Amino acid sequence: MDQRLDRGHSTLTGTDQRTRTRLGIFLWGIPLVFLAVFFFLPLGRILWTALQAALKSTTIAFNIRQVSEPLWFTTWQAVLSTLLTLLLGLPAAYLFAHYAFKGKSTLKVLTTIPFILPTVVAAAGFNALLGPRGLVNLGLMHLFNLSSAPITFMNTLGAILLVHVFYNTTIIIRVVGSAWSQLDPRWEHSARVLGASRWQTLREVTIPLLRPSLLAAALLVFLFDFTSFGVILLVGGPHFTSLEVAIYQQVYSMLNLPLAGLLSVVQLACTFLVTLIYTRINGSRNIPLMPHLNSEGLRTAKTRSEKLFLHSMTTLLILLLTLPMLAMVLRSFLRLGADRGESGAVAIGFTLQYYQQLFINSNQSIFYVPPAQAAVNSLYYATITVILSIGLGLLATYAITRSARQARWLNTLITLPLGASAVTLGLGFLVTFNIPPFDPEHFPLLIPIAHTLVALPFVVRSVQPVLASIPASLRNAASVLGASSWKVWREVEFPIIGRAALVGAIFSFTISLGEFGATSFLARPDRPTLPIAIARYLSLPGDLNYGQALAMSTLLLLVCGLAIFMLEHIRLPGVSEI
Repeated sequence: MDQRLDRGHSTLTGTDQRTRTRLGIFLWGIPLVFLAVFFFLPLGRILWTALQAALKSTTIAFNIRQVSEPLWFTTWQAVLSTLLTLLLGLPAAYLFAHYAFKGKSTLKVLTTIPFILPTVVAAAGFNALLGPRGLVNLGLMHLFNLSSAPITFMNTLGAILLVHVFYNTTIIIRVVGSAWSQLDPRWEHSARVLGASRWQTLREVTIPLLRPSLLAAALLVFLFDFTSFGVILLVGGPHFTSLEVAIYQQVYSMLNLPLAGLLSVVQLACTFLVTLIYTRINGSRNIPLMPHLNSEGLRTAKTRSEKLFLHSMTTLLILLLTLPMLAMVLRSFLRLGADRGESGAVAIGFTLQYYQQLFINSNQSIFYVPPAQAAVNSLYYATITVILSIGLGLLATYAITRSARQARWLNTLITLPLGASAVTLGLGFLVTFNIPPFDPEHFPLLIPIAHTLVALPFVVRSVQPVLASIPASLRNAASVLGASSWKVWREVEFPIIGRAALVGAIFSFTISLGEFGATSFLARPDRPTLPIAIARYLSLPGDLNYGQALAMSTLLLLVCGLAIFMLEHIRLPGVSEI
């Protein structure tokens, strides 16, 4: 039967060769044109701007100093953040890979939320917990009758490192924990029987087997820390300047586009190098970015040391991952200070005022943009991002799946925008598309297009394994029975890849909803998104502005939590990971 199907498929291929050639050009052409116009062209303009700046000998010495200082800070804080993330993430990965305990699935969801949480929400959470108007400082001030906040957390290096660990611990848990759970326990048992101690077994057996996953996870964490923008800008404050922050400052504070372009080139060179190394490691072993942790052979903690490890590790993870978010939600319902310009006694206690004010222009300002309108803008951009990323992602996935020879370099091209930071993308768009009607003021679709560049690799990584797992005999059988190519896709392939496409759509939606770096360059003042509005309100004085920022952050947190819940409960046919 299979031979007859193969012969029939060969006949169909011969008669429809021209159609398939046109289809191949279509599959390849549209994603490549999209990348060429909206990724490589803006990067080319940045390179040209940087080259022009480098040719001006009168400013080259000054530029070297302005490049070296943010480059050095960016590098060493990323290295330190990565080491701290590994320090917490590796024991947590061991916990998820080897132990079964009550509430594990809930804890797994909690550890995943920070991965897609918008930067401004994380900043608002830690601000609500440990900031000068946070619950801890306000509680200590009330308890000891202090006039100022006793804990200085915001605008410190410790704040930057802690938020980076908060964000990236889930990467170590997911990538390393997934690989750890799949190791054959007999190898470790054999080493112990032969006399190896627990540490010798870990050093000589376990770590060599986990080395590809460890390297991939560490490089990915380093890449995210190296390209961190919102964390350093909102949590670190003006005392710390990374490459990303320096680019932003040179554009908006100094109006120095040539130096901003030079900084972007340095940043691109570093991130592309890390991305290339990660791609080679990831491509050789197919290490997933966000795998499901479906471990077999889990055990319960029985000895005293195992119970101590289990309870201490789960407590540490819960405190780190939930306290900032719980403080943010609680603080958004509490009035603990005076509004801007308010005098007299302040009514302290539970309130819904911050949520109600999201829809009211209490000052009747003509320049006021209601936070509710910012939410509408974000939903609009996120919807367009989903449409663009799913459409382009499906085309790119089919091109990769059907062309084995060219699959690697097309996959690499699609992954490149992850190596270019959102700030660099925003600057490239600002420099390239600066003439009406395609400038940010007249063409608001530039924002979802920038979001699509970041979301597209997630769509491809979600759909490609599922599409590759579909047996060719299914398509051949449908073709022999008279189904057209469109009907084969509609009746055979789409029902299989539909859930994978939904996973990609969820990633695209949440990425767009929380994107801050590129949007800060492209969003008009009268068309802010939720992250832009949150950052704006956090910087304003008065408890009302602060409460509104926390209320908006809470709403974004709810959306991200719902997205993670959906991702955890979607199982893809043919694969167990995304």
